[in-house]
Amino acid sequence: MVERTWGKAVKNTMVINGYKAVIQFDPEIELFRGEFVGLNGGADFYAADIEGLKREGATSLKVFLEMCSEDGVEPVKAFSGKFNVRVPPELHADMVVAAAASGKSLNQWVVEVLDREAHV
Repeated sequence: MVERTWGKAVKNTMVINGYKAVIQFDPEIELFRGEFVGLNGGADFYAADIEGLKREGATSLKVFLEMCSEDGVEPVKAFSGKFNVRVPPELHADMVVAAAASGKSLNQWVVEVLDREAHV
């Protein structure tokens, strides 16, 4: 099953059986390469067209999930929801002003901006 990521079209992404993959074109081999993200290991696939990506992605994912099951490994990476971002001091100051002007904390403002940009 392929669906739109996060309910909106996201450039260069595909969802196969509920797992997200990033798609890029590899000019050296003249094929599209898909790589599942957010997994506890690598699962990639190659094809010349969309239908091939769907088919090869499903096969690659199936093999990956079977290996995880055999090895007793949780296939999906756990995320804490916390990460550090380093920005130039001037940008930090501008972000504080933008957040205050929106009536939000800096954290609330950053979460909204990231959420909006991640779903474009």
